[in-house]
Amino acid sequence: MKVTEVAANVHLATGTNVNWGLVTDGTSVTLVDAGYPNDTRALLASLAAIGRRPEDVVAIVLTHAHLDHMGGIPMMTSRYGTPVVTGEEEVRHARRDYLQQMTPAEMLGQCRHLRGVTWVGQTLKAVLPHLKMALTDVRAVPFDVALDVPGGLVPVSTPGHTNGHTAYLLPSAGVLFSGDALVTGHPLSTLPPGPQLLPSVFNHDEPRMITGLRELGALPADILVPGHGDVARGALSDLVARVRTLA
Repeated sequence: MKVTEVAANVHLATGTNVNWGLVTDGTSVTLVDAGYPNDTRALLASLAAIGRRPEDVVAIVLTHAHLDHMGGIPMMTSRYGTPVVTGEEEVRHARRDYLQQMTPAEMLGQCRHLRGVTWVGQTLKAVLPHLKMALTDVRAVPFDVALDVPGGLVPVSTPGHTNGHTAYLLPSAGVLFSGDALVTGHPLSTLPPGPQLLPSVFNHDEPRMITGLRELGALPADILVPGHGDVARGALSDLVARVRTLA
């Protein structure tokens, strides 16, 4: 686990090939996502690294309901009663009314090359035995309205990776937590580090992701905090423009 200060009161934590965000206001914290199921110790350690306790977490804002982003949520809700919010459509996904996630067959298909074998091994270690995780207590919040949480994060609709994927804008710091709508790297990516889409096997509706990049690039942010890869700095419009040339 690694924790990096991104801006004042904003940190990025990295677990098993995935990131989550920590936004503080005094002693209170907003978590953006929660890593893999077996990253829970790392999640708690990331709070300790910034001098906070799990009881200080006021809310978890979820970008999307894939196991690498929602894995620590059951622990936080059962032990500490932490509320969880996301966009209305992604609530349905989190409850497993339907599932938009890489299939076991697609995962095994990544074992055709060494980086895939490595990634599959790391992923299984981070997930098992929690393959059928679902969230039962998630509240829907409207888009484009600041949340009453530390940082006043604003949910932004960014569908494509999943139907209800939600990014979160921190206007006061010019930070966008992009989840998997826009990343800067992944162990399975063949692209050099930098703004990019995840490999297509992960994306439910990639054309929709590409179409949405224009709106994403119009957001007032110059620090990109992705769900995978390192922080990227620069006008979001410029970062998105680089991705559009690759898409």
